[in-house]
Amino acid sequence: MDEVGSVITPPQWRIAGRVRPEVVILGAPNKPRVHEAIERLQGPIAERADLVAIDLEFAHDFVNCSHDLVIVVGGDGSILQAARQMGSNQLPVLGINCGRLGFLAALSPENFLKLWPRIAAGEYRVAESLMLECSVWRSGTCVARQAALNEAAVMGGPPYNILEIALEVDGQPASSYRCDGLIISTPVGSTAHNLSAGGPILQRTLPAVVISPLSPHTLTFRPVVDRADRIYELRVANPNASTSLVVDGRVQCRLEAGDRIRVERSAQSFRMVIVPGQNDYQTLREKLGWGGAVQQEPRTDD
Repeated sequence: MDEVGSVITPPQWRIAGRVRPEVVILGAPNKPRVHEAIERLQGPIAERADLVAIDLEFAHDFVNCSHDLVIVVGGDGSILQAARQMGSNQLPVLGINCGRLGFLAALSPENFLKLWPRIAAGEYRVAESLMLECSVWRSGTCVARQAALNEAAVMGGPPYNILEIALEVDGQPASSYRCDGLIISTPVGSTAHNLSAGGPILQRTLPAVVISPLSPHTLTFRPVVDRADRIYELRVANPNASTSLVVDGRVQCRLEAGDRIRVERSAQSFRMVIVPGQNDYQTLREKLGWGGAVQQEPRTDD
């Protein structure tokens, strides 16, 4: 173990007796910058790997596949889509950023080209981050189910009345929120909607979630960090016509009175490739614009 949740092992293709890794490239359709980057990168990638597919429609079937790397070219939204596409077969993902912010897709095309020979030789870590299983239960029947990499959120929608959301944790009443919405975020998603709502940033491999109310009516309601191995159930007393469960930014289900939203840890984990020289604090400094120079004191052995 290199650090919590990160594993250094011989490359899977070497274990399987292969010389080169199998790679799939994913990219969003109708985005010229993504297409330009893929045209630039696919040649160097193919020089050192077996390029199985270039998928610009998020349509590649990952069922029963054992590809070594999934290279996602785009932004964090493309990585979320890739995680949905892989479903129960989560393969190691390397993100190349062609968007604006890019917490998950942290490598630029230029940095990728510099590091690709080392990556293709297996010089990287795989950090496993928890995902959430989100389901909506109506009269004892599951009417919607979706895995989440970032978060599950109950959102009000028009006519934008304050919602009353009851939270139970492991079957015990926890709180009743009066707010515009409620987010249950993974560590990966802590830098997404949770961060803009005033929630804390979690190290991405922590086995924890953040519960963050949106614009709570009572200011003493603050974001809470709790264990990921608990079962969280939400109920909305009087949902609006458009009150919904939103998973990773997509509406999954309109909510009705009496619905129970269940959020628990998924059996699958998201697998992110961490390349040499890359770490979470570096990403935060670069993406959030944290000021100040980093001073490294010389280390001496005691």
